[in-house]
Parts: sequence; structure tokens; C-alpha cells
Amino acid sequence: MPAREQEIFDRKIEEEIRIEPKDWMPADYRRMLIRQMSQHAHSEIVGMLPEGNWITRAPSLRRKATLIAKVQDEAGHGLYLYSATETLGITRDEMIEQLHAGMAKYSSIFNYPTLTWADIGAIGWLVDGAAIMNQVPLCRASYGPYARAMIRICKEESFHQRQGFEILLTLSRGSEAQKAMCQDAINRWWWPSLMMFGPNDDASPNSRLSMHWKIKRFSNDELRQKFVDACVDQVKTLNMLLPDSEIKWNENREHYDFGEINWEEFYEVIKGNGPCNRDRLEARKKAHAEGAWVREAAAAFAAKKNDSTKHLMYGSHTTS
Repeated sequence: MPAREQEIFDRKIEEEIRIEPKDWMPADYRRMLIRQMSQHAHSEIVGMLPEGNWITRAPSLRRKATLIAKVQDEAGHGLYLYSATETLGITRDEMIEQLHAGMAKYSSIFNYPTLTWADIGAIGWLVDGAAIMNQVPLCRASYGPYARAMIRICKEESFHQRQGFEILLTLSRGSEAQKAMCQDAINRWWWPSLMMFGPNDDASPNSRLSMHWKIKRFSNDELRQKFVDACVDQVKTLNMLLPDSEIKWNENREHYDFGEINWEEFYEVIKGNGPCNRDRLEARKKAHAEGAWVREAAAAFAAKKNDSTKHLMYGSHTTS
């Protein structure tokens, strides 16, 4: 290990100086970033699937337009993050191959089905809410390209959360059937949303190392607790209930206690045995294969445009 370079790296981490692509960094730091950032990128792209499923069935033109905009945002987030990850020396093709081969993960939450329109609201409020809780601190991540990408992503995720909450609020003030649909969606998405923060701290060595390098700023359990505290108050506005009879204010901790997560379910989904794991991965493989001609055409156009630019700049030099 280059002692001088390691010393400079450690000092930058300690003094909150961003690490940039051309800076020396430990191999483990680079691997950690590639794992975390590519997983984040995959999650944005796969996350388009459960919501895209409802674009044609949205209950109004306004709802359709806002849902299309949200899914388009998520595609953009994936592209930002793939681009940022490429600065670490891995290609986009390599990342996508790892996803398709099952070597790379994406967020477990996207392996659950969207059964009703209310699920789109629950995803916005709970799933995007959990994402924001996790991602806002990443705007201060020690790796510059990741931190900068997160600034715009978090602004757009904040809009997505408000959009989802507004869908649920409308349903919660509707007919009895709409209220029941709203509560059912909250019931089904609450626990998977808590799982989004990852394993408990004592079972998450990656989280500890990521915090040591100031990629992450809070542990899984700290972020999960913040999320629970926020949702307990927000659900009151909906006049709905969170599906956890053990939620109770703890005066000593000054936080809400909550029930035990089903970690067996979490690990089964991570291993590929969730309700929609196979469908999600097959959909991504199919889309990638069917989009090959678009990528090839874009590459050919870019090459042709580059050749034309060179010709205009330098012309054809002939001698008489």
C-alpha cells in the first residue's frame, strides 16, 4: 500500500475534502463505491417497473401525466448514477451484465407487486420517503461524483414523495372502498419499506465501513428510526393506521419503539425468492435486448457526427 497516498486519502476523509475520480483511493474504497453506487443505479431502473405498470391504468389524465414524469425521473436518476459509477473505472455494460447475471443487487422493495392504484401512492409516500431519508445524507458523501449526483436526485425524490402522499390523501377522503384501498396499500408496503434500510447494524459490516469512509453518514438503524418517527406523525394526516401494534412513544429514548422486522422474508427476497424477483429481472433483460438497435443507432449517429465535425474543422487538405 502506498503509504504517502494512503496518508493523503485519510486526511481528506478526516477533513471532509471530497475524493475525486483522478485521486488515489484504496482498492476497497473503490470496490465499496462501485457496489453501493451500481446497486443504487440498478434500483432506480428496476424501480420504474412496478409504477410503469400503472401508467395506462391511472385514473385521470393528470395522474397519468404525473406518473409518466415520475417514471422518467427515475430513468434519469439511473443514468446519473451509472455515469457517476463509470468514473471509478467500471463500464456501464459491465454493471448491466452483473445485474442480469444476478451478481449485482437492487433494492429489495421493488420485488413486491403493485396490486391497486393506492400502491402508487404508498410507493411515493413510503418507498420514496425511505429513499429520501437514506439519500439526503449522501449529498455529503466523500466521493465527489456521487455526492453531486445526489443533489438533483433528492430534489426530484422529494416531489415524488409529495405526489404519493397526495394520492393517498385523496383516497383517504373518498368512499369507504377508497379508504379501504388506501389502508390496504399502507399495510402491504410498510414493512418492506422498513427493510429498505438494510439489515440491523450488528449484521451490516458494509454499512460500518461505508460510514468509516464517510460515504454514508448514518447507520441503517439510525435511518430506520428517523423514518418511523416521521411516518407516525404523517399517517395521522391520512387518518390511517400503520400496521404495527407495537408502535409506542418511548420517553427515555425520545423515539417511537416499533415491532420486529421479518428478517427471514428480507433475506429470502434478497436471495431472489420474492414475489416478483424473476419477473423484474426478466423484464430488464427483455428491455435491454429489445433496445439494442437503439443503442447501436445512437452510437453510429454519434460516430458519424464526430467524423463530420472533424471534417468541418480540418477540411480536406490537397496539394496541387
